[in-house]
Amino acid sequence: MATAAVDRVEMSEAEWEARQELAACYRVFAMLGWSEMIYNHITLKIPGEDGAFLINPFGLHFSEVTASSLVKIDIDGNKLDDSPYPVNRAGFVQHALFHRHLPDAHCIMHTHTTAGMAVSSLEGGLRATNFYACNFAGQIAYHDFEGVTVRDEEGARLLEHLGNKRVMLLKNHGILVMGKTLPEAFIKHWSLQRACEIQIATMSMGTPIEVTPDVVAVHQRDLHMAQVPGGAGAADFAAMVRLVDKIDTGWRA
Repeated sequence: MATAAVDRVEMSEAEWEARQELAACYRVFAMLGWSEMIYNHITLKIPGEDGAFLINPFGLHFSEVTASSLVKIDIDGNKLDDSPYPVNRAGFVQHALFHRHLPDAHCIMHTHTTAGMAVSSLEGGLRATNFYACNFAGQIAYHDFEGVTVRDEEGARLLEHLGNKRVMLLKNHGILVMGKTLPEAFIKHWSLQRACEIQIATMSMGTPIEVTPDVVAVHQRDLHMAQVPGGAGAADFAAMVRLVDKIDTGWRA
């Protein structure tokens, strides 16, 4: 499907690089089955432009997003480019809130995956019963479901419940992760998604084995030793982009 695009004239190199990185991420999510019709969002700040960030054009599937079709908006939801696409208020309200108040929230991802929604709808949420779940023990915030996130007044409670954490399960709703970089947010989402998938599979068979707090502490302490140099998630995300390119390189335009 052909998509309308913004003009690259006078666009900074930093913005174009951010557009390509974010477009690649949307395609990776589509490849991994994390899309939800034309809904859900991944947003990314544009380096050097205070308050400006990129969001998906409302109406396109994740698999249709390209670098030039992403919409540039300010923290108040005003479009800063000539994109013909609208922006989904349910995405803007939540993401703009965190981009506005959290300087380290460079990239924000929100999805409605089956596993993420299922675990967020479970009493007790994610439990330390598998390798990936142990990554997040004590690091997940929870926020009660208040309906579709289109009301500004919910923002104060979202921030309060998030606190100093950067991973949240929105109860009865889904996954929300943030990162200082897009690859960091990606690896958080991937790991949390896997944790949820495995918890669902384990609980379907019987009573899960709970990992003890002392072992969780050792696990979290030593995780960095199993990471590839280059920054959190960098090698993982690059590998996924190479797989996407084998399917379609059109996202780069």
